[in-house]
Amino acid sequence: MFLKHLFILYISIEISGASVGDRSPYYQRCLEKCQLANCTEDGANFVGNFQQPTYLKLMAWSCEDECKYNCMWATVDSFHERKWKTPQFYGKWPFVRILGIQEPASVVFSLLNLYNHLKMIKIFHRRVRSDSPLYWLWFVYCMICSHAWAWSAIFHARDFPLTELLDYACAFSIVLINCYVMMFRVLRYIMPRFFFIVITVLFLALFANHTAYLSMGQFDYEYNMQINIIVGTITALCWFIWSVIYRYRQPYVWKCAMFVALTGLILLLELVDQPPIFYVFDYHSLWHLATAPLVLLIYSFAIDDCHFLRKTEIIDMQDERYKPKHR
Repeated sequence: MFLKHLFILYISIEISGASVGDRSPYYQRCLEKCQLANCTEDGANFVGNFQQPTYLKLMAWSCEDECKYNCMWATVDSFHERKWKTPQFYGKWPFVRILGIQEPASVVFSLLNLYNHLKMIKIFHRRVRSDSPLYWLWFVYCMICSHAWAWSAIFHARDFPLTELLDYACAFSIVLINCYVMMFRVLRYIMPRFFFIVITVLFLALFANHTAYLSMGQFDYEYNMQINIIVGTITALCWFIWSVIYRYRQPYVWKCAMFVALTGLILLLELVDQPPIFYVFDYHSLWHLATAPLVLLIYSFAIDDCHFLRKTEIIDMQDERYKPKHR
């Protein structure tokens, strides 16, 4: 949703450094022994007759990755034997991989969001005439959000620098498209068309600059967090104020206000930093699950709003047609 990653710094800064688990001597010794016994010098391939399952090969699990995974669980068991808390490794909680997928719950729930976008845009297409105002804009919204959720699923399936970059960049694209839709809707009857052309160019430039900056050197989590907070907060406030102003003339705007309020509320899940339930369901994945129903809400608003705009413009055209002409 459009406030995605507003509080991500709370979690992400930890990712950039080491954690208790991977710093522990037990883990370091285990990793060293495993790599010396099983891996080639670059850590990419296996030595000896070890046959890695095909699905792990397809998911690009190298010998070094296998050693890290197995030593992670050995270290977790060692911590638990000493009655210590479950440690994090490289800034992340330990997850049980399923079919080579690192964070299976987050993958499934990201795909659920993707599915809801595709399902709702079909409903939108059936219920809204193609010549309705802002019809095209909601299709652009769907394409951008669907693309972002696809990369979210890919990133949680396998965490590589490239998939991380694309996940964060596409998450920002959701923040931007929500702001873009808000501006188009709120300022529709106020600003001239040229203004929206300029805004479109500026938004594209901002996204390109953001992605380019994140791809240079070490990933800047703080900058990413700050720009998401700024754009997301402005968008949320403007949507909410607009909904309050037009709540009587357009009763359906409660859906937009509810969408904004619930999006902010479920972000509290991102602040919970606890080990995953059954080592599968962490609070970030539950946040992904909580965002899925909100997709239905925002498209329901879009359908009602397009109906309202079409009806309003038809009435305005009729009024203009029958308006007395002065000679």
